[in-house]
Amino acid sequence: MADIKSGVNLLFLREEELRQGIELLYFAYRDFTAEPDAILGDYGFGRAHHRVIYFVGRSPGITVSELLATLRITKQSLSRVLGQLVQEGFIVQTPGSRDRRQRLLELAPKGVELERMLTEKQRARFARAYREAGAEAVEGFRKVMLGLIDDADRRRFPARGADQRKRGEG
Repeated sequence: MADIKSGVNLLFLREEELRQGIELLYFAYRDFTAEPDAILGDYGFGRAHHRVIYFVGRSPGITVSELLATLRITKQSLSRVLGQLVQEGFIVQTPGSRDRRQRLLELAPKGVELERMLTEKQRARFARAYREAGAEAVEGFRKVMLGLIDDADRRRFPARGADQRKRGEG
């Protein structure tokens, strides 16, 4: 039954629905990471390597400080993973043009290829799920995911329509 004042159906806030949402997220994450995990295993890499490769690929020229802020991990954790990715030729570090102490990161060709393989598996899974769910469900999912992340990270995602206007689509 809908709450007349707010227009919100409070039935979905029952304990069972909330727990089911938590479980769905666990199972979705498990399956979403399974194929990339297998690929990463062939390289001796783990999920931390995947996250670094993904975000460096999404933001070429990202600084180490920006990457630390995005991933919310310690310098020590990033140093180990990043050092291995640089040493094995997946990521290239260059000094900043204004501040030579800054380290700018980008994927080397080898890293571009690995990122493409990993992301393609996940992109295909999202595309299938989005097609099956439909546009309204996709927008609902986006809203739920935005509601789960902290305010600081929520700002990374422009309001629907704003990103399309920037690209001349809307």
